[in-house]
Amino acid sequence: MPLPAGVYRADHVGSFLRPKAILETREKVESQAATADDLRKVEDEHIATVVREQIENGLQSVTDGEYRREWFHIDFLQHLAGVEKRGVVASTNVTSHGQTPPRLVVVGKLGHPNAIQVDDFNYVNQQVEAVKASSQTVTTKVCIPSPTMVYFRSGRDGIDADAYPTLEPLFDDIAKAYQAELDDLYAAGCRFVQLDDTNLAYLCDEGMSKEAAQRHGKTPAELTQQCVDIINASISKRPKDMTIGIHLCRGNFRSQWFAQGGYEPVAETLFKGLNVDVYFLEFDDARSGDFSPLRHLPEDKIVVLGVMSSKKAELDDKKAMIERLKEAAGYCPRGLDQLCLSHQCGFSSTKEGNDLTVEEQWAKVRLEVEIAKQVWGDDLSQ
Repeated sequence: MPLPAGVYRADHVGSFLRPKAILETREKVESQAATADDLRKVEDEHIATVVREQIENGLQSVTDGEYRREWFHIDFLQHLAGVEKRGVVASTNVTSHGQTPPRLVVVGKLGHPNAIQVDDFNYVNQQVEAVKASSQTVTTKVCIPSPTMVYFRSGRDGIDADAYPTLEPLFDDIAKAYQAELDDLYAAGCRFVQLDDTNLAYLCDEGMSKEAAQRHGKTPAELTQQCVDIINASISKRPKDMTIGIHLCRGNFRSQWFAQGGYEPVAETLFKGLNVDVYFLEFDDARSGDFSPLRHLPEDKIVVLGVMSSKKAELDDKKAMIERLKEAAGYCPRGLDQLCLSHQCGFSSTKEGNDLTVEEQWAKVRLEVEIAKQVWGDDLSQ
């Protein structure tokens, strides 16, 4: 069975370390010493570079490195009508830097007044076409936050009661907004969209799962099903030739994580109930649990196995990574044929980035490609 279009044996989650020039210009915009147009010009220049670097280092799924974002989710969701950023998320789980994410609240009827990612997609796609060889297969991937990121961390208190006395209409409006965005992206030529979700992963953490149950007044199992239902509704009208992936993340701020716990609490619902084509899953250390939840994987789905780490500077051990892939394959109905390789997350889920250098980042990517070719052969699209 072939891989879904746009999925490769050596794949990646999407973000790369931000160039200093982008960070400096963003600070100037915040202090009104530069304009948003100034920032976009700098971003354009460096996105063109990172597109070329991805292809030169062996990747065939190409993103903008998330260079236009401070946070993987906030920058997108703020463009939805009725959504605002206010304060920070309250949680017992914080990094050693004392950091928790900004809090999103729904202050009015949620809508999708304009396409959010189309201009960004078009620019990246133009760069891909300019750089790749005519014989190369390269896919421009768009990464957007999962629909659950709109409401899950704030709960009922973060949703305006006048706009939404009950939550079902909000969930319907979230789905309609995502359907509209996917329609816009498809019309622009996009054929691969990845949804980035922390909430299903946080439901695997015993403490965070209890917090969520208290916040929403539902059991963790009910919350898992609710998340799956909202995502399914959001992607329900996508064309058949648009591939949808989902990345589950336990946190990735400056090489720190927020949550821990294996996938078992959500696995059966996640794999059998969620209508995506491919899962990008963290498996880089013990906090992600063992591979046994993969036994629930249907035969027609793929997992991009994040056994390599973007959180540390040193290279992963090649032999150990191959052994891990083979161990995971033992739980999958079709073995290695259902797996691909990646790092557990991106290299810079926020503008700060993880604790490694740009050179170390690309060395890790090259090693990943080398491992994938040894395991699956030179054609990483098969």
